[in-house]
Amino acid sequence: MNEISPRENTAAVLSRRPCSLDLSPDSPQYDLIELMFFAYRDFVSDADHLLASLGFGRAHHRVLHFVSRRPGLTIAELLDILKITKQSLNRVLKELLDQRYVEACRGMRDRRQRHLFPSEQGRALAADIAAMQSKRFANVFAALSESARPQAVAFLLAMVNSNEQAKIAAMTGVVPTLSRRSIPDGIHQRESSSAKFHG
Repeated sequence: MNEISPRENTAAVLSRRPCSLDLSPDSPQYDLIELMFFAYRDFVSDADHLLASLGFGRAHHRVLHFVSRRPGLTIAELLDILKITKQSLNRVLKELLDQRYVEACRGMRDRRQRHLFPSEQGRALAADIAAMQSKRFANVFAALSESARPQAVAFLLAMVNSNEQAKIAAMTGVVPTLSRRSIPDGIHQRESSSAKFHG
């Protein structure tokens, strides 16, 4: 059996041709799966060094982003957006509160609720990261056709579970351009199967 040298660099590893793709309808779509991984990897990495210099990570950024975009968000609303447990949120939120990137205020009507607001430095950090990520989008769309952006919006919205698409479209302010009928049946078949599997 041939051995792989530990000195082999990443470029050489990545240049190896993958197993040939099976393009039949029921086969795993490895090309899309891996492209999604690499695109997301590089998209979020733009802000990683800035966050790390402050002792933060991607979880802190997700919280700060949505609090900055929607000041007054309740903890329950934030949990619904992020789809994480309260325990997971508490640690991250505590660090943002302790370092005064986020502020919490009790609700006027319901004192049990806590509403979250970005501080001045929290808004500035969220804006800096948004600028980095927006620059990547701008560079990509500058190299593509004019239809690339609306097509990207349509694709990303279609990737959201169908029962959440209207809510996410309203939350982000995008105008849906794909109807359920215009999305390939395979997407909804897989989604239905997944829903049955998870009971």
